[in-house]
Amino acid sequence: MNTIILAADDTWLNNPVVKGELWNATTETLLMTAWATVLAAIFGLIFGVVLTATRQDGILPNRPTNAILGFIVNVGRAIPFIILMVMMINITRMIIGQATGWRGAMIPLAISAIPYFARMVESNLTNVDRGKIEAAQMMGASRYRILTGVIVREAVPTLIQSLTILCITIIGYTAMAGAVGAGGLGALAINQGYYRTQMDVLLIIVVVIVVIVSIVQFVGDMLSRLVDHR
Repeated sequence: MNTIILAADDTWLNNPVVKGELWNATTETLLMTAWATVLAAIFGLIFGVVLTATRQDGILPNRPTNAILGFIVNVGRAIPFIILMVMMINITRMIIGQATGWRGAMIPLAISAIPYFARMVESNLTNVDRGKIEAAQMMGASRYRILTGVIVREAVPTLIQSLTILCITIIGYTAMAGAVGAGGLGALAINQGYYRTQMDVLLIIVVVIVVIVSIVQFVGDMLSRLVDHR
């Protein structure tokens, strides 16, 4: 059994791993997170809007479409991220030419997060005040106008909050992706912090991740308050 040994006080910030690899690992984590969040946000928003619009009580009710898309989203949410990443190795290689490194993790991260975000979007949109939707209908607004100008617009503050949660969740996924060759802070923590029992490296990486998550949460809360005119 491995024994974790605390590094000497003078090795923490002077550790060659921290000085030579921490910045690159942080950059890779940020790139993975940014690209995966953008892709998941775009497709998750589309799927969430369609799920909301095609509900039985939606603006464009369509039971077959809702059932099929709902089934796809549920299946996507049920597959653990690590298993999905392994399953998508060949697909990822065909799309971007590699299945390892931060680029190789970007596609599986997005695919795993899309169903998760789609359900959050659906929840945000269905919670919009029905009175505002009915008022727009009485004024003769088109279905498209109601969907985009009323439902989506009214849900923007909560959508931003959901996007913040999505981004933070993906940051956590990147750490898991590091265990299967994705690079980033997760890989550095496992390879250097755990396997080589460098506790200083491990703790510094935890601090960096906490800082990143805190910044994302702060920005998300600020943007949500700025657009909330209720």
